[in-house]
Amino acid sequence: MIVVARSDRSVFGSWWWTVDRVLMLGFAILALIGLILVFAASGPIAIRNNNPATYFVERQALFLAMSIALMMAASMLSPRGVLRLSMALLVLFLVFTALTPYGPEVKGAHRWLDFGSFRLQPSEFVKPTLAIVVAWLLARTQGLQGLLPALLPVGVALAMLAGQPDIGMAFVVAAVFGIQLFLAGLGWIWIMAAAGAGIAGLWGAYLFYPHFTQRVDGFMDPSKEVYQVDKAMNAVASGGFLGRGPGEGVVKFQLPDAHSDFIFAATAEEFGVITCLILVGLFFFLLFRALRRVASLHDRFCLLAAGGLAAQFGLQSFINMAVNLNLMPTKGMTLPFISYGGSSLLAFGLSIGLLLALTRRGAHLETQR
Repeated sequence: MIVVARSDRSVFGSWWWTVDRVLMLGFAILALIGLILVFAASGPIAIRNNNPATYFVERQALFLAMSIALMMAASMLSPRGVLRLSMALLVLFLVFTALTPYGPEVKGAHRWLDFGSFRLQPSEFVKPTLAIVVAWLLARTQGLQGLLPALLPVGVALAMLAGQPDIGMAFVVAAVFGIQLFLAGLGWIWIMAAAGAGIAGLWGAYLFYPHFTQRVDGFMDPSKEVYQVDKAMNAVASGGFLGRGPGEGVVKFQLPDAHSDFIFAATAEEFGVITCLILVGLFFFLLFRALRRVASLHDRFCLLAAGGLAAQFGLQSFINMAVNLNLMPTKGMTLPFISYGGSSLLAFGLSIGLLLALTRRGAHLETQR
């Protein structure tokens, strides 16, 4: 057990008594649960790809250690340090995102860059850093004066995501921007205009992206079988309340993304609906506690930035679980800290670390010189 005196004025001592340790521990527990679930779901996929059965869980463990270290380091930053780091990383990962058309094509999309054995998805890191920079642009002025400068980086990011294409990621970025506009106090007419632009964007995606059209049509018309969703629903149904037992799942042998996008369904099959409800409860607790910390903030930048990061976590969690339960069209989006994926795990480690830094007691951008 770590014991730190309240009189300790060192960097670590100051961090220890101002950071939300319960929230930090909760996210670490969520990540460890994710490691267990990846271990249970990933064996068949690894074998199909001619890898050892433990291939994915070993890589997940490595990324998990890096993610937690990144979360801890980022949580020690001052608000000004959060802003400076986010600005630098946003520029870097926007450049990487611009290079993805030259990267590998996976399922008809160019979202990744290969660095040896590591496949990087730069847009995962654009999400949290963009929310920080947008918060700063909105916080500098009141009302509409901050809107136009904030639209520029958001527009650039959305255009890049549409070009990959990654409609699900673009939706999350746009939705978080809308939430930040609401938190910034913009009038309802502008918020409704932003919502209308988002709906128009989704309609345009439906018209011009055949892959997205197929997913929406498959969701709207039950007679059209969508393979992954059909298998995911079979997994949920076969698990029942208590599940078939760890390692006893059957559908995961047929579900291509049982260890990543559809890990929630694989969990339902092996561990049951009860376990899934406990997992949902943990997500809700973490989001609720994060929002409580956000609501207590008095600094405008910290409020907008932390609110955006909390919204990202909540939105992506909801979308992934809704897709697994056939409540939304398939999006190809990971479940935070649970799904397999190096880029996703590292990006959420960074994101939650920045959230913890911004919600530390006494955090204030203007006092950080």
